[in-house]
Amino acid sequence: MSAEAQVAKHYTRGSLEEKILRALAQAGKDIARLSAEDLSPVDEFHVGGLESTEELSTRMELNPGLQLLDVGCGIGGPARYFASAHGCNVTGIDLTDEFVQVATSLTRLVKLDHLAKFRQASALELPFEPGTFDRAYMIHVGMNIADKAGVYREVRRALKPDGLFVVFDILRIADGPIHYPVPWAPSQETSFVDKLVAYRGALEGAGFQIVEERGRGAYAIEFTERALARMAQTGPPALGLHLLMGEQAPTMAKNILVAMQQRVLEPVELFARPV
Repeated sequence: MSAEAQVAKHYTRGSLEEKILRALAQAGKDIARLSAEDLSPVDEFHVGGLESTEELSTRMELNPGLQLLDVGCGIGGPARYFASAHGCNVTGIDLTDEFVQVATSLTRLVKLDHLAKFRQASALELPFEPGTFDRAYMIHVGMNIADKAGVYREVRRALKPDGLFVVFDILRIADGPIHYPVPWAPSQETSFVDKLVAYRGALEGAGFQIVEERGRGAYAIEFTERALARMAQTGPPALGLHLLMGEQAPTMAKNILVAMQQRVLEPVELFARPV
């Protein structure tokens, strides 16, 4: 089985849409009157959730009508946020067919399907013409991709010359063990965490110039500690990321928290422009 197939298998849950709709009802949400924000506890599958997506958006120079590419869109949380809050046209791609199907269905449910669309595809073979997009972003995706340079070359091809590419990944900042499972991988076999120097080299080699870098370690630790404390006190909420991560969600969260506390891993934002 290829690495891409293993990654897709890791994220496939089966009956995910039904589980999310049931959890929404349990949380007291009116399915007929849902907003994109109502879905944020389950569809912002990265450290910081909606908070970090909103913060990221302040640095992306967004305007209504811009064409955005979401590489590794998951079930579409950030795409729906950028469509709803900023009026952008977003196209998301993901390896996991179930994620794409759920993203499409949830987007239709919140009446944003005229702005956000999704398709199954590999980030290493983007099915788009050159210069299609004004912005592109990857949020907690590179940890599943060994050939980051290949992805960045594809993004560079699909991006307009005056575009902006944003990467928000978990990077290795020191030697030390990573205990599995983690949210993106059950074992080291499909975990391709890399160091900042490798990201820089891959981006520059693909034709980008990095214009800003920002570590989010302290914020990520505090956010994760808060989330785990809430779960310990009240148990998992009806609607939450455990629906995507499965039964091992608490272990995954604790493993990533320990690695961040030990300064082995850190979420990092990178902003790059074509050259």
